[in-house]
Amino acid sequence: MVDGRRNPPSTVRRPPSAVKPILVKKGYWLRSGFYTLSEKAAMLVFGFGSGVLLFRGLTKEVFGVWILFLSITSILEVGRIGLLQNALVKYLTTSKTPDEIGRITTASLVLNFILTGIIVFFLLVLSHPLSLWLDAPVLAGLLKIYCLTTVLLIPFFQGNYIQQANLSFKGIFYANAVKAGILFFYIAWLFFNKIEIGIVNLAFCQLAAAVAASLVSVAFAKKYTIFSKAVDWGWVRKLFRFGKYVFGTNFSAQLFKNVDKILLAALPAGGAAAVAIYEAAIKVTNLMDVPTGSMASMLFPQSARRMEEGKEAVKRLYEKAVGAILAFMVPAILFVLVFADWIILVVAGSDYEGWGNVLRITIFFGLLMPYVVQFGTVLDSMGKPNVNFFYTLMSLVLTVVFNLVFISMFGVYGAALGTLSAIALTFIIMQLYLRKHLNVNPLKPFSYMLGFYKQLFDFGLNGIRNGNLRTAAKEAVGKE
Repeated sequence: MVDGRRNPPSTVRRPPSAVKPILVKKGYWLRSGFYTLSEKAAMLVFGFGSGVLLFRGLTKEVFGVWILFLSITSILEVGRIGLLQNALVKYLTTSKTPDEIGRITTASLVLNFILTGIIVFFLLVLSHPLSLWLDAPVLAGLLKIYCLTTVLLIPFFQGNYIQQANLSFKGIFYANAVKAGILFFYIAWLFFNKIEIGIVNLAFCQLAAAVAASLVSVAFAKKYTIFSKAVDWGWVRKLFRFGKYVFGTNFSAQLFKNVDKILLAALPAGGAAAVAIYEAAIKVTNLMDVPTGSMASMLFPQSARRMEEGKEAVKRLYEKAVGAILAFMVPAILFVLVFADWIILVVAGSDYEGWGNVLRITIFFGLLMPYVVQFGTVLDSMGKPNVNFFYTLMSLVLTVVFNLVFISMFGVYGAALGTLSAIALTFIIMQLYLRKHLNVNPLKPFSYMLGFYKQLFDFGLNGIRNGNLRTAAKEAVGKE
């Protein structure tokens, strides 16, 4: 009890699913991996598909403004997720009684409303100055529309967090698929019916998608959800104390991912059209986020438990997680290096022809980011979000400095070179920390990568011999 008071039993609903302690059953990695990978893949397919259509349906200048809008709003939303998600998952995962679960969930919802109100305030105040700084007048209107959208996303985020804490990823998949799918199909309908695409209408479509996604998320989270009648401000403060560093980390990390686009738009050597060109390469590079993001979602609750087994268990989990991601990354990177020009032509169309070398630079983000992302996940699970925040802030500063220099010198290419330089230096510094505290070997993931290839080969070989891939899959899970 945080404040020493016990709520009477009548203050809390007690669904059976929430009373039982959360256990990791056999096949957790397989089931959760399927849904989290499917979720990330669905969002990227819808996002990627929307981008392919918008590259062809909008001018470079207009599409660049839309990308700036998405960049700014994603920075704010990922920061909000950081304050709420990891703290709620961490404490719900280890809570035993429905009374405590109810007070934690209610406190998290209160924090959600407070932070959303702060986001709305800053959007209203800064929308006009940002549009002037980035030379994008329509941006101010888009950000004001998003003020309502972000409020409507409160149930969406809260429901997803509760499901993750209960190791249930099915509803998260459907909610995110609905959220991204509605916008994609609206864009596709406009494009194929040769109707002019207006980015203001796209912002209103986002609003409608937020409503639908929130309904789906709440429906799936209902069986796990318990609320207390009164707000336990002790838990509000406790969640905030843990989440404030993760908020800062996520905010800085998302700013790190988007500051190159923002600076490219603001500096004289760039502009909105330059942002659109750079986005053509980033769209392909972001496909690398599917295995990285999925593994991070699965790794956090597992890593939080492994801390009870000691640092050696966390070390192995980190190296194995990075190795699993690299098993996807390395072949993809080699393919992109060879066919970059053709890929840009297919993704963005003839207006973007000749920019393949930008992609050849940005694709190397995918080789280093698994180490960086899982570094943050492990530190959060170890209860060191303040350390993670420091390193993320450091990487942000490096990205700003390198981009200011390189964009001024090389324009679009400078954004790619500046960001890659910052990631590389960040990678080195983070690995030195992990080497000191967990004895992590940055080369060890490559041995796990080769091991995953062998397991995949054995899986296929057993499936062919047995004539039954399901049997082979069970055997592979059993070995794990």
